[in-house]
Amino acid sequence: MRVRRRKKGHHDSENEEGSRDRWTTSYMDMVTVLMCLFIVLYAMSSIDKGKFEQLRLALSTGFGVSKTHDIDTATGVVVPPKDVGKKGTQTNSDYNAAVNEINNLTAIEKAISTSLTAKGLEQNVVYSIDSGGLTVRLLGSATFFTGNSATLQPTTQRTLSAIGPVLARAPNQISVEGHADGHGNPAPFASDWDLAAARSTAVLSYLVDKTGIPGARIYSSSYGAARPLSPGMSAAEYKLNRRVDIVVLSSAPEVVRDLFAKVLAAQH
Repeated sequence: MRVRRRKKGHHDSENEEGSRDRWTTSYMDMVTVLMCLFIVLYAMSSIDKGKFEQLRLALSTGFGVSKTHDIDTATGVVVPPKDVGKKGTQTNSDYNAAVNEINNLTAIEKAISTSLTAKGLEQNVVYSIDSGGLTVRLLGSATFFTGNSATLQPTTQRTLSAIGPVLARAPNQISVEGHADGHGNPAPFASDWDLAAARSTAVLSYLVDKTGIPGARIYSSSYGAARPLSPGMSAAEYKLNRRVDIVVLSSAPEVVRDLFAKVLAAQH
């Protein structure tokens, strides 16, 4: 059988030529992409010397590496090199917060003192401020509690009546901490822990029921005889541990409360 070959026409030649030239389009696209890539890389490598120098000086000053007389536009707190990377590093804002918190606690102390003074009871209370907050200490060998008793004395009730309304107006949480003197038999209580717990509960109940402190803001605890005022107290002085501490708790973060001692030392 004889096969006849078809002659290539004009259109066939154009198709073959188009197929041969098609790779040039992809090549041009690749060259264009590479050109864009190098433009971007060049733009990224260009450094504004003025801005770079300003950044260098700001970082050097901020980390205490070197001093400069130029204007430092960096913001924040200067951190000494030895404290860089440490967690919980205290800042100027923490110190200012500690000052404000101590001022708030001191204002509560002054308000309580004014109320007690008006009733002639100021000599029965001792105050202290530490990292926990403001402690209002009901202190006395027989002023507030008799031996082995959790019954509130008349003086105790008058004192709490003067303290309670001030605490009711404050937003702080309140801890009532009971203590015992640790000498002798605590009967009718099973232990000094039970005796101290009964004392703190009696004070808490009076403050809530008689002076309007919300029950959600106050709680009681017992330390038994485990926290005497001083380990070297005489037998007569040891009776002072027959006490209840009313603690106005600080709501500041721990990093702020850790600065209380420093702020108090600076204020005295």
